[in-house]
Amino acid sequence: MWNAIKKSLHSTLSESEFGLWIKPLECRHQEGQVLELAGPDRFFCAWVEDRYLDRIRRAASELGEIAEVRLNVAENRPLHFASGKGGQLLLPGAASPPRLRSLHPAFTFEQFMVGESNLLARSACEALATGDGTFGNCLFMNSSTGLGKSHLTQAVVHQVLQSAPSTRLHYLTAQQFSAEMVKNIRTNAMEQFSKKYVNNCDMLLVEDVHTLTGKTKTQQELNTILDYLIKSGRRVILTSAVAPSKLGGIDDDFRSRMTSGLVTGIESPNYETRARIIRHKMLQHGLGTDEDLVGFMAENLRGDIRRMESAIIGIKATSRLRNIPPDLSMVREVVFGLIGGSAEITGESIRELIGSQFRVSVEDLRSRSRKRSVSFPRQVAMFLTRKYTDKSLADIGSMYNRDHSTVLHAIKTITREMSQQVAVRQQVDLLCAKLKK
Repeated sequence: MWNAIKKSLHSTLSESEFGLWIKPLECRHQEGQVLELAGPDRFFCAWVEDRYLDRIRRAASELGEIAEVRLNVAENRPLHFASGKGGQLLLPGAASPPRLRSLHPAFTFEQFMVGESNLLARSACEALATGDGTFGNCLFMNSSTGLGKSHLTQAVVHQVLQSAPSTRLHYLTAQQFSAEMVKNIRTNAMEQFSKKYVNNCDMLLVEDVHTLTGKTKTQQELNTILDYLIKSGRRVILTSAVAPSKLGGIDDDFRSRMTSGLVTGIESPNYETRARIIRHKMLQHGLGTDEDLVGFMAENLRGDIRRMESAIIGIKATSRLRNIPPDLSMVREVVFGLIGGSAEITGESIRELIGSQFRVSVEDLRSRSRKRSVSFPRQVAMFLTRKYTDKSLADIGSMYNRDHSTVLHAIKTITREMSQQVAVRQQVDLLCAKLKK
């Protein structure tokens, strides 16, 4: 019966397709109206199931003796691919293997340190990678550089390639998308370009969409693709260094399409998360986990996680050069050499200090709560951010989910209370001293 089915398929498929995907299948067992087939490995079976199993079942049904066809993985069978030019492996039905940006081997979910600042983004990415629809099928992530957008995006790619290798996945930057589109316009191949991302795409991941500012034609093309993919239930992940509301030079319809699913930002990691990241990376580099050294680095290396990696590499190199284990003096030398003598005072570091001193969370500070236990720390944080950073009133307001007028009111309130209440002035002076330290 299997030979009869193969003969029927041979007449409808090309020689290369038949030889690569049908011929290697073997009949493992036939009993009554059930036919069990075996393929060489999991990837092979996933590809056949996705693209050929329905055709096999129709051919079996037309022969009238088989009601069910099942496909399983054979044990200890190597997979043999046909070869193209230069020995490159060829997949029938695809012009070439999926082209992906190069993946960092360590950018996996297992290597990602989860904290309060990135929990939602991490959870959403893991759900999309496994096909869980809890967070919808479209995700927009934004954060400043070095906080983990690319790590999470590549972790999704790693997971999908491992668990569902037959997924038609496209991962690229917005610049690469734009360059590819321009190339296809010049060669009059836009139909193939659109087909690639519309008909031959199960999952699309595009990084750095903020770079499409002013590129109207690219925005229109990507907007059309996103519209089809999202409406048809395909998975989409977009990343940006700028929040959607602050993306300039972006068409409103395109902005709306990009943010039609879950939108989440990744904040700078808090002290506890920074300490876990540093501890993990120090272990990876064989430097131990002396808590004094970890604490010093976690206190002074804020924001960009790449600086933590750079500092640890510097400590490792210095330790080997001097042939002595790292101590606090060495760590201080490397860290201050990296950040320029002292820790930078940022809006995030001020918010973190206020949270730890007043024992309120970032969510509380950004909430609509007007309780004195929350509103007073919030006003102090706004006052200090205006004093020690160059952030505008609007930028400060966005950190606390407020507008610029609320920030201005907070600054006036704290200034007045400092002049009238000694306790408030002393409290603010103490916080200023800790920030400078």
